[in-house]
This record gives sequence, C-alpha cells and structure tokens, in this order.
Amino acid sequence: MYYFWKLYFKLTGWKLREPFPASLPQAVLAVGPHTSWQDFIIGVATRSLMRIGPIYFLGKKELFDGPFGWMFRALDGKPVDRFSNKGMVEQVAELFSKDPNFKIALAPEGTRKKVDKLRSGFYHIAEKAGVPIVLVGFDFKTKQVCFSEPLYPSNEEQDMKTILGFFTGITGKYPEKGLQHLSGLD
Repeated sequence: MYYFWKLYFKLTGWKLREPFPASLPQAVLAVGPHTSWQDFIIGVATRSLMRIGPIYFLGKKELFDGPFGWMFRALDGKPVDRFSNKGMVEQVAELFSKDPNFKIALAPEGTRKKVDKLRSGFYHIAEKAGVPIVLVGFDFKTKQVCFSEPLYPSNEEQDMKTILGFFTGITGKYPEKGLQHLSGLD
C-alpha cells in the first residue's frame, strides 16, 4: 500500500513536514485536530508512508465482534471492552506491556465535534505505560502532517499547555471545530 498512499499524497498535495521520531519503539500518538472523517484517510496514508510498523487505533469491542470485525483488525484496530472491570487506560497500558513495539494513535478530543477541553485518556495511557506522547497534526490549510518531539508525561497541567500550543497552529478540515479556541487564540 506504500506506493498507493505515496501517489495519493502526490495527487492531493499532502506532505510529511518533519520525520516521525522513528527511534521510539513505543508511543502514544495524539492526532488532531480531529474535525472530519477524512482525518482517518490521512492517518492511514501517513502510517503507511512512515514505514515504522503498525500504529494501532482503538474501537469498541462490539465493532470487532460483528461482521466487519475482520476489517477493523486488518486496519490494525484494537478492541476496548467498555463494560470490563478494567478501565480503558488500564486495558491500553496492558497492550503496551505485551508488545515492545506498540504504538497507538488517539484523538485527544475523542470526537469530531468542537470541544471545550481535551480528554485526558491519551495522557494517562502514556503516563501509566511509561511511554512518550508524539503530537501529530493534520494541517488541512498547508496540507502537511506535522510531528512533535516526544513528550514524556511529567506535569499534566503544564504538559496540556504544551499540547494545546502545538495544536493551536494546526488547521483542521473544518477550522471552526478545531482547537484554537482552547488556547484563547481563535
């Protein structure tokens, strides 16, 4: 699929702005701003072009039990049981403990709608698993995929300011649903 996605990026004008810190065996990729279904397509293309192995995403367990479960698994989805006695953070941290090369992509907003604050699950997963967070921005204005340096969770309040600072300069497909308003710069 590498050549297909390379052609897709060429035809649509997308570029990887800086390289992903490929030396990281494990990471939580916080991808934003998540404003459109097209983010998934850009994400799948980016994942293929980076050539660093699988980067997983989460889905509710029921999606993997149904008739399209094979498709979600083929796309590197990982099921989360919403009714388990283990919370999502614990379930995902366990996935990190089982695979020394595990990487997962999550949208810090948790939705494509405009949000009043970021969800903190991605942060707590990285903290519990002892892995860095790499911020990934899909900038539809410049058609660039941007990566941050690894951020190791240390002080949630300060780290969230850093995270919002990164996403402030990124324009989603639908800018009005973006994250600029959270930093007071909209």
